[in-house]
Amino acid sequence: MFAILKKEINSFFASPIGYLVIALFLVLNGLFLWLFKGDFNILESGFAELTPFFLLAPWILIFLVPAVTMRSFSDEKKQGTLELLVTKPLSHLQIVLGKYIGALILIVFALLPTLLYVVALDNLKMSTNILDYGSIIGSYLGLFFLVAAYTAIGLFASTISDNQIVAFISAVFLCFFFYFGFEGLSNLSAWPLEKLGMEAHFNSISRGVLDTRDLLYFITISVFFIALTQFNIQKK
Repeated sequence: MFAILKKEINSFFASPIGYLVIALFLVLNGLFLWLFKGDFNILESGFAELTPFFLLAPWILIFLVPAVTMRSFSDEKKQGTLELLVTKPLSHLQIVLGKYIGALILIVFALLPTLLYVVALDNLKMSTNILDYGSIIGSYLGLFFLVAAYTAIGLFASTISDNQIVAFISAVFLCFFFYFGFEGLSNLSAWPLEKLGMEAHFNSISRGVLDTRDLLYFITISVFFIALTQFNIQKK
């Protein structure tokens, strides 16, 4: 499993696409948070808080994560190396977990530079103000669990087709539906369906209060799509 994990990380950074994906994520966040005028601009808000970033990041990650995972299995299928991969002395679950953890680590690498936003806010705030570090830590933890669920969905989407574009679009649609779709359905019906979506649980963790129900939700989504990925690999 660790050999596959290492291969995933090396292949990602051996391609300019890897650096482009991470750079695009950081540039988009930087432009919306510090340069573009609007609701997400931290300097215009007048408050020393990272709330705009944690509102914006889930939407950007809907596109970033599928861009990282789209080649995981679709590329193996297209090049005909998937059959060779499953003949190695590894279980299907180990193969899936190797690719899953590799993709998750890559996305966490993209999130790490955003910690500089905390340093910037600490330097920009007035001496009488205090940053709400509890909320910031909770929001980053929520973002990690959200990324873990997105990655599992993206990995599953990469098993649907040997076309990376199809895998990307499928993953974007599924991530969008699980993040926002249930809230949209809730507005159209009398049932409180928003609790089935990721946004409600992410916002709950972002408040700085860890609820086992929220953590269990993200873990369940991740395990479910990892299991679907394993099933698709076994079927093929």
